[in-house]
Amino acid sequence: QVQLVESGGGLVQAGGSLRLSCAAAGRTSNTDTMGWFRQAPGQGREYVARISWSGGVTYYTDSIEGRFTISRDNVKNTVYLQMNSLKFEDTAVYYCAAANRGSTRSWEMYDYWGQGTQVTVSS
Repeated sequence: QVQLVESGGGLVQAGGSLRLSCAAAGRTSNTDTMGWFRQAPGQGREYVARISWSGGVTYYTDSIEGRFTISRDNVKNTVYLQMNSLKFEDTAVYYCAAANRGSTRSWEMYDYWGQGTQVTVSS
């Protein structure tokens, strides 16, 4: 069992930055991939980025246009999402997720989810 807790969301002006954190606890030894997803009101859950837990290999969706960076600190068991040059359309609830097997951008393949943290970008 893995518990994920996101933090770092808030209200920011367009063009600003936020860093989201995802603290993992529990039996993380089986975790292969950590991902970030987001869901805007009335929208489906959208893949944002992922990182391999052990190797730190990163992948991103094209829609963020190089503005976001995913990273991890294995000592702290924490995954981060640095978001720069935020746009209004980035407004969403951001979720951290853990997948036990493989590297995937499909939310259906992730096994554990955090409670989400709200990111609101004003324009």
